[in-house]
Amino acid sequence: MTPWSIKQLGIGRWTAGLGLLLALVVPGPAEAAETAAAAPTNHLLSQPLSLPDAVNLALRRNPNILRARRDVEAAEGVVIQTRAIAVPKVRLTAHYAAVEESDVEVPPAPATNFTFGTEQSWAGQIKVVQSLYEGGRMASAFRVGRLTREQSMLNFQTAVANTVFEVQTAFFDVLLNAEQITVQEASVALLERELADTTRRFDAGTVPRFNVLRAEVELANARPRLIRARNAFRIAKNNLVNLLGFDVPKETLEDIPLTLAGKLEAEPYQVELPRAILTALDRRSELGALRKTEALKKEDILNARSGFKPSLQAYFGYDSHSSVFGPDVTDEAHGWITGVQLSWDIFDGFRTRGRIKETTALYDRAGVELTDAARRIELEVRTAYSSFIEAREVLESQKKVLEQAEEAVRLASARSEAGAGTQLDVLSAQTALTEARTTQVQALRDYAVARARLERSTGVNVPAPAAQP
Repeated sequence: MTPWSIKQLGIGRWTAGLGLLLALVVPGPAEAAETAAAAPTNHLLSQPLSLPDAVNLALRRNPNILRARRDVEAAEGVVIQTRAIAVPKVRLTAHYAAVEESDVEVPPAPATNFTFGTEQSWAGQIKVVQSLYEGGRMASAFRVGRLTREQSMLNFQTAVANTVFEVQTAFFDVLLNAEQITVQEASVALLERELADTTRRFDAGTVPRFNVLRAEVELANARPRLIRARNAFRIAKNNLVNLLGFDVPKETLEDIPLTLAGKLEAEPYQVELPRAILTALDRRSELGALRKTEALKKEDILNARSGFKPSLQAYFGYDSHSSVFGPDVTDEAHGWITGVQLSWDIFDGFRTRGRIKETTALYDRAGVELTDAARRIELEVRTAYSSFIEAREVLESQKKVLEQAEEAVRLASARSEAGAGTQLDVLSAQTALTEARTTQVQALRDYAVARARLERSTGVNVPAPAAQP
């Protein structure tokens, strides 16, 4: 089998950087709608589907990918909100008020033309406010925005890696069950020929009725295995189509008319465990996302400590309001306003101290989670490596078995026809041949899945994210 490398999966040809991968895999809403409309289910079912095509389809339609795409968009909204602290704000305020005439105070004579207030009043003000100092939170906002964006990209890469592995496994399962049908059909055909031959001999009087009954029983026992193989094939195709994000047409009853291009084969694949572990610790997007989480928690500590520091803003605007020295509501006073404003919580009831304690604990926890995740990923790599070695050894052990089993069936049949062998020898050889074929195709599938799992555990089944400048 040609190695299922990144390039052959159709992923490597996109880019080595996740930024371009997002641009290709994650189109905008309009483009996504066009892509979905351009790839109807009929197209999926009309031609053989290769593994690279299946992966590409899943990366555009799989629900987990679509959810991850929305998470990236949501994270971009968080970035905008976070950086808003450093962006000027334009504020418009206005009010209108009316009071009963008896509520307006009039001083005693001789100042009878003067009042404290008016029956009606209004005011309007527009200001541009710019933060000058926020205790370090402004510079932190840009760092938080960058870390949030990078974390969302890493989370998206995790979703891509998981989807690629799931599609690979489902694809191999379909191929396995297709091969199992072939094996069971061959077994049934072989037993049918044995039954026909035994019946012919019984009619000729050379074998007892017992041999015919035994051949019939063996054939009857083989048919349920064929039925189960066909059912497993149908279920495997349904699972693959579901991962590809397609809705099965309602007029499709039992078997989805899906044909796959390719077959289960294997070629040598060499990997060293120490190198695999180092690669996983460097490339696994889950670890990268946790590192970003740790950095974000560190920024939370800085933001919490800013509560001990003052906040300074400058403003510039225009003010207009009704005159307070006359009864006419149309008398207006207006003009430009500018200034600076300072606020500083000298004592906030230990609120800032509590926030610092909370964020420090969460930062320490993030470090523990990162260390634990690295340990679990190393265990995952070791387990995947061990499973791959097992699959490779099982596959190696099956190289000659099939040839030997086929030769055993031939010899047993020849001996039986020559009268030197028994029916039991023939049936035993046929059973061993079916078992050898089943074990071989299962070993091929296990080898392919074990390799895909090992590549997933080391983080090499999708492109690495682009290096940050």
